[in-house]
Amino acid sequence: MQHTDPIRPASPPPGPDTSSATVLSRRRFVRTLALAGAALPGALTSRSQEAAPKKLGIKLGFDNFSVRGLGWKAGQLLEYAASLKLDTMFFSDLKAYESHDEAYLKDLRKKATDLGLDIQVGTFSICPTSRSLTKDYGTPEEHLTLAIRIAKTLGSSVVRCVLGSGEDRRVEGGIERPIAETVKVLKSVRSRAMDAELKIGVENHAGDMQAWELVNLIEAAGKEFVGATMDSGNAAWTIEDPLVNLEILGPYAVATGIRDTAVWEIPDGVQAHWTGMGEGNTDWKVYVDRYAALCPKTPFVLEIISEWGRPLSYLKDDFWKAYPIARAHEFARFVAFAKRGKPCQPYQVPAGKDKREYDKEFQKADLEKSVRYCKEVLGLGLKT
Repeated sequence: MQHTDPIRPASPPPGPDTSSATVLSRRRFVRTLALAGAALPGALTSRSQEAAPKKLGIKLGFDNFSVRGLGWKAGQLLEYAASLKLDTMFFSDLKAYESHDEAYLKDLRKKATDLGLDIQVGTFSICPTSRSLTKDYGTPEEHLTLAIRIAKTLGSSVVRCVLGSGEDRRVEGGIERPIAETVKVLKSVRSRAMDAELKIGVENHAGDMQAWELVNLIEAAGKEFVGATMDSGNAAWTIEDPLVNLEILGPYAVATGIRDTAVWEIPDGVQAHWTGMGEGNTDWKVYVDRYAALCPKTPFVLEIISEWGRPLSYLKDDFWKAYPIARAHEFARFVAFAKRGKPCQPYQVPAGKDKREYDKEFQKADLEKSVRYCKEVLGLGLKT
């Protein structure tokens, strides 16, 4: 999620009313650019003048999907990660590489080592019954076998994959059916993953599984070779408070996709919209304290996607057809999470601007601002 994510941005509301808007304004973009700084991480902000946070000893990185508009391949992404003084580079799709040949991959691994970076490898859906299934690499088993080979050559301890999206909750049999099919695929590559000494990190992705359902998948497949790719932003899309998601998935987390989420009440339920770090509802200081206790060896990988959001109309009966089993105590935490939220304004390309170029600028600035927040406010990352 190629990392081609089936998610689509919500359409901006008609007219000037932005009460349920799903993305960022031009003014916010300008502020994002200012905070990012032209020479990150060298430039200082007022936050830099505050007492430095305690360093937590947790690796910090980013997912290439954060800057998807740039179209960079793996070598250039490694150089960019090094310029931000990060520890981990997460290639979340197999199209990030110029080749899957062993010689190329070994050179890429050496480049990462020389730059002081770890590599994590990812790919997309491996569920045979999901509409999100990636078909570019043969059968799901062949697809995972290729990803495992690439990960082993690059020295990655993980292969991230996904089941699908929220659509898979509404198939006949509900989410249990695609979970069972995904477990079969995972078991078919168990020996290969074990031989490569890595784990397959299944993500809670785009509204497909709640945290407890992903734990059931992991346990059914075998936690000796399957773990979780814990996505804090996707938690909100399955009506979960990111802290609840962390408490459940933290002990299983082998990889992450981290971003903030603004959630606020609307007449039919809530609007959930992803944001850069520190701009949503999440209490990040509480989050990273628990993260340090539950999964301190798992890199904190940013996957910043601030253009997209969706309504979660849980005051309509039809919504609950996708959630036949409701965990009331967890849902109550999400409702409280939403009540703390405030609407954010829509992402719009300014008149006269080229959308493709504007998206590139915005994504890069938004990621760099989030990196800075993680370093200066949360004490994440090993490098200064």
